[in-house]
Amino acid sequence: MDNIATVIAFAVVIAILVIVCFIILKTLLTPKKIGSIQKLIKMGKAQQAQKVAKAILTKNPKDYVAHYWLGEAYMAENKTALAFMEFKSVAQHMVFDGTIPEVPFRKQLAKLYVKYNENDNALKEYLLLTKQDPKNPDNYLECGKLFDEANDHAAALGAYQKVIQLAPRNAKAHAALSNLYVHTKQYADARAEIDTAIKLSPESPSNYYYLGKILKETHDYPGAVKAFEKGQRDPEFKQRALIEKGSCFMLAGQIDRATAEFENAIKNTKNEGSQETLYARYFLADCYEKNHKIEEAIGQWTEISKKNPKFRDVPTKLNQYKDVQTNDSIKEYLTATPQGFLDIAKKAAKTGFNLVSMNIESTKYGCIMLATEESAESWKNARKQVWLVQFYRISKPIEEAAVQKVADVLKEKKYYKAVIFSSSGFAIEAVNFAENRPIVLAGKEMVESILSRAGL
Repeated sequence: MDNIATVIAFAVVIAILVIVCFIILKTLLTPKKIGSIQKLIKMGKAQQAQKVAKAILTKNPKDYVAHYWLGEAYMAENKTALAFMEFKSVAQHMVFDGTIPEVPFRKQLAKLYVKYNENDNALKEYLLLTKQDPKNPDNYLECGKLFDEANDHAAALGAYQKVIQLAPRNAKAHAALSNLYVHTKQYADARAEIDTAIKLSPESPSNYYYLGKILKETHDYPGAVKAFEKGQRDPEFKQRALIEKGSCFMLAGQIDRATAEFENAIKNTKNEGSQETLYARYFLADCYEKNHKIEEAIGQWTEISKKNPKFRDVPTKLNQYKDVQTNDSIKEYLTATPQGFLDIAKKAAKTGFNLVSMNIESTKYGCIMLATEESAESWKNARKQVWLVQFYRISKPIEEAAVQKVADVLKEKKYYKAVIFSSSGFAIEAVNFAENRPIVLAGKEMVESILSRAGL
């Protein structure tokens, strides 16, 4: 019995020793495997590094050091989405004990949060970095940008001022502070800050982008365009500078030049779903609409809707112009050249009200006509009665003010009646004003009917 007990005791001791050795061996080998991941990444063998990291995680999914290095291996191949997932897991679960470099890790994670539009989480990381690395102005600068984007101007101001306190010659901080002052309409302060930024870094294109915004807001459009042309040399600001240039041309009434800038901005997009690209398409559609290129405008609104169905008034625009796709008469009315539109207006006046044009001129919104009724006996009349006829082809319903203006002209010129054609209809106030007055409002349905009878 003693021999049996001795054998059992010996076997238990051996088993315990085997288990302890296994644990020790595993503990010793894991760092070696982690080290091999680092070496493979440095050697440019990212895929092999990923395999080693995944093998470790298969055995121990909670090895967050392995998660970190797997993320680094993904970053080495620019697989940022996969790296982002690994780094978020590390940030949520790992206790930082010096095993991995925490400050560089958090900086990298914060950049990925920004890249994937998680600005709140990015701000949390940068705020943490200001405590872990308080003398680094870059962390405060990033905080300022994120506060600025969230329209927390007071916090942004404090962050930018902290950067300048730590690094008075930081041109980026002066430029960012200038942009903040633009948002709050403090243009004198904005100009002072951007002038400082340009003195500190005259070769930085981004400074001229911010200068352009100040000049644009103060209505110096030629100066703004020149500044944006310098600003677009920076790849990061190129698309935004092109959009801003286009908006300057729009404000100056140069629609064709604006169109070219917005088209160029779309060609230079890196992200079809970005706010910049959506705005470039939106403004381009506006230019197309103004030039009566309605099908092209619809194409831009449709592209916007695919990315953001609720973007500004795009749903309303698409609804307003839905008939263009199915009604050839309305399509012709909306898309004709200025000269072609005058011919359409003459036919519509003749078909709808038996009016013959005496004089007709193009306007920004369509055209205006003076006409008289056609009659076989009209030659007997010593004095023909003159009608004032206006044609609108804009997307918004005609407001009361426009109808009031027509009434004033009728009274002043002693015209007989007025007709207002509108493919988009009339506001209720305009309809109420026209009642019991010699003004006929030809809304969308009437216009469609007249155009159809005119053979258009």
